[in-house]
Amino acid sequence: MSASEPQIEKDAEIETPAEEAPAAEALPESSDGLADEDLANLVTAEEYLLRKDVVLLEYEKQMFLDMIHHDGLLVCAKGLSYERVLLNILKVYSDAGNLLLVINSSDWEEQYYKTQLDQKYVHEVANTATERERVYLEGGLQFISTRILVVDLLKQRIPIELITGVIVLRAHNIIESCQEAFALRLFRQRNKTGFIKAFTSSPESFTIGYAHIERTMRNLFVKQLYIWPRFHATVRAALHPWQAQTIELHVPLGPRINSIQTHILDIMNFLVREIKRINRTVDLEAITVENCVTKKFHKILQAQLDCIWHQLNSQTKLIVADLKILRSLMISTMYHDSVSAYALIKRYRGTEYAISNSGWTLLDAAEQIFLLSKQRVYNGQNEFEPEPCPKWQPLNELLTTDIPADMRRRKGAQHLEAPKVLILCQDARTCYQLKQYLTQGGSRFLLQQAMRHEVQVGKVSEKFTKESQSTVMAETTAKAKKETESESESATQCKPKPEMETTQLDELAQLLSETDGDADAEESYMLTMTQAMPKAIPDPNASIFEIIPELEQFDVSAALAEHRQPCICLQTFKTEREGAMALEQMLEQLQPHYVIMYNTNVTAIRQLEVFEARRRRPPAERMRIYFLIHARTVEEQSYLTSLRREKSAFELIIDTKSKMVIPEYQDGKTDEAFVLFKGYDEEEQANAQTRKGAATGAALNAARITPKVIVDMREFRSDLPCLIHKRGLEVLPVTITIGDYILTPDICVERKSISDLIGSLNSGRLYNQCVQMQRYYAKPILLIEFDQNRPFHLQGKFMLSQQTTATNADIMQKLQLLTLHFPKLRLIWSPSPYATAQLFEELKLGKPEPDAQVAASLGTEDGEQLQFNNAIHDFLLRLPGIHTRNVHAVLRRGSSLRELLKRSQLELSDLLQSQESGKLLWDILHVAHLPEKDEVAGSSALLAASRQFGSGSHNRFRKAAGEARRGRR
Repeated sequence: MSASEPQIEKDAEIETPAEEAPAAEALPESSDGLADEDLANLVTAEEYLLRKDVVLLEYEKQMFLDMIHHDGLLVCAKGLSYERVLLNILKVYSDAGNLLLVINSSDWEEQYYKTQLDQKYVHEVANTATERERVYLEGGLQFISTRILVVDLLKQRIPIELITGVIVLRAHNIIESCQEAFALRLFRQRNKTGFIKAFTSSPESFTIGYAHIERTMRNLFVKQLYIWPRFHATVRAALHPWQAQTIELHVPLGPRINSIQTHILDIMNFLVREIKRINRTVDLEAITVENCVTKKFHKILQAQLDCIWHQLNSQTKLIVADLKILRSLMISTMYHDSVSAYALIKRYRGTEYAISNSGWTLLDAAEQIFLLSKQRVYNGQNEFEPEPCPKWQPLNELLTTDIPADMRRRKGAQHLEAPKVLILCQDARTCYQLKQYLTQGGSRFLLQQAMRHEVQVGKVSEKFTKESQSTVMAETTAKAKKETESESESATQCKPKPEMETTQLDELAQLLSETDGDADAEESYMLTMTQAMPKAIPDPNASIFEIIPELEQFDVSAALAEHRQPCICLQTFKTEREGAMALEQMLEQLQPHYVIMYNTNVTAIRQLEVFEARRRRPPAERMRIYFLIHARTVEEQSYLTSLRREKSAFELIIDTKSKMVIPEYQDGKTDEAFVLFKGYDEEEQANAQTRKGAATGAALNAARITPKVIVDMREFRSDLPCLIHKRGLEVLPVTITIGDYILTPDICVERKSISDLIGSLNSGRLYNQCVQMQRYYAKPILLIEFDQNRPFHLQGKFMLSQQTTATNADIMQKLQLLTLHFPKLRLIWSPSPYATAQLFEELKLGKPEPDAQVAASLGTEDGEQLQFNNAIHDFLLRLPGIHTRNVHAVLRRGSSLRELLKRSQLELSDLLQSQESGKLLWDILHVAHLPEKDEVAGSSALLAASRQFGSGSHNRFRKAAGEARRGRR
């Protein structure tokens, strides 16, 4: 840590002495111990912001000061990027004298911060417990998974008192029962001085549920709430003077697409009215046509209907499913090409779907949708003549005419700098579609899509033939080149495409070889011009772009320097590897002159605003942004709805903050926050005993002993250990082979969710577990736990939802057989983990505490506690023939999976001490198992597989499958 940084903690300590004491502990006890040059370099938080290497906008500086001086939750609008603020906070605390934990970060966030920080202070999470203890003592920053953190906190492997603070990302996900809330509670119970700072950029999440923002702040142990919407005065003042030049191009929809959109909206309106007519007693305010076409529709539906799903009749459930299908049809019609949209719509014309839908396919509007979709692909003579996407032509004109002309006008006729254009798309599929269109032409791409989706081409119209020929001619006159896909967020090697000079190949064979391309769609491409623009009006179908070959480690600036030609970059709004930061990094590398918003996105628009504000360019040198938008359509409405929804969410949060009552003890820095909940129960018990006349001193002392529950290490994936701890019970994490929870020396609990229960009964694993529990414990319990967000309901369709196998129909009979085989086994049905935690507390009243060493040794050979890799242990237990009685023998003598594969059936039987178990294991390792017909009937997987491997499909997998079958014979 540089000498100028520790004073940040000192400055914050002066503001709030209780908050930043751990940071001060990392410093010498007296300032006399500091060297003179160190004292000279100490700065305050405000002075730190004046350093040249700290580049923050005005509102980001205010965010930084707020979060440095106080613990709190920061809620900012999407696209305003708190990432730079957090990065500077992390830099301030980057020191061996501080131990800073960052939790709940996504993979791309973790990668971004690690690359931006000093590597000597960023430590990787070790695999072994001993190694982690050593790394914790080294200080610095750690991005750690909460499951590992919770176990280390409970086992006291981490010096809790020495933790400087905890940073929580994506704070809107912190609910009472999650692992992050558990870790923060354990941290705050034993560390009253460390800070907690939470960040989120999802204000809409706080509108779901009752008092969501208050509950989140309570779970985070923070008292301050900082709200940063786009309409904040400081944000407007920072961004408004540097606005880029924006041009909206309203692209008219074709008459057929417009009619299809109208008909789909009519059907949606009908289904929405129908669902409200059937369910008059259910609150369905959120189900509107406007919400049906937005991105978060499925989440809204889930929040509204999950808890009452079992009460809805079959017609309602079909309508809900059909609304989702209609939304996908709308998206396909608006954004995908005509051939792909027709292929999707054709799937819902079949007999199988006609039987299982709510009846919308029988409406006149549905018939019009099918008819119009076909007319977009075939002309009046039933000849193949697909219509191009409406935005293709305007995009081509922008790239070939408008942008070069504007560049000449702005830079002068003799300018040497080539234009750099960034085209932003909503997903990888659209990105791939535009790349294919720009490099191959529209006709060729549409023909490829027809081959890929098995759309019958038949006779091709003369117009389409001429367009295809002009495309081929343009390609053959272009100079030879390699087409190598370049993905900016991945350094993986991509397969080179065939060179364009190989026109001697059969055209159909070449198209078929390229039809798998959509499956390999990347999220970013770099293109450049292949030839000088002719003076004549360009052919919109001619290919005049090529892909820039990928470099070893892809670098945009190096690619630009090498080519010195017009550069077009295709990029999605966010990528899987870099998330929303992908756009910001691309802007920094490319420094584009022009940005084309092929699709609209609120986050991306704000990122462009922030980028321009950072550059502080004069108006003539700023980016020019083109919006390609279909006015008065679903696309525009979806964008406006997302804006309105965010604005109303911020207004709700602001209103809530003005009325919010926050207790003084909410930050957890006094024991009051933890004593209140537990003390109430103990006081109630004491009062009850007093009324009964049995309030002896021994009873009161016994009540004060903290009850203990032994929890299997694998159970920390669930919410239950967190809720048990919240009720005042001590959680002991131990690797145990029998049961999941040990409440007393006699009570052992095996917890099963509904899906796990069905799987365990069908595989026979639950039988073996019950055998072990009954052998070692007097009171074995099978706990069947439901999700708190779903109905407490087992019978009927809920239990069998999305399960088509006949074996699930007799679950109740198998449970009855289980109770007959094990008379001592008790079944407990719990509606939620909250109820389970309360039940465990009641079961432990007045009972002796369990012994962790005894529980760990039970079920293992020679009574020893064995240490194995949990992942390998769980994997082996899932194999047929292996159960808790023989798994340790396999782990001890099996060496590896390769060794097990080499063993004969007889050797496996000796290893498992059972011929039946040996045969089961040998079969699963050596015999090819095909799924039963009823397991995949009606599933989309079978449909997709049949299309992919069906007759007439020229697929490389068919040949490989055939060779494999011949090899087995």
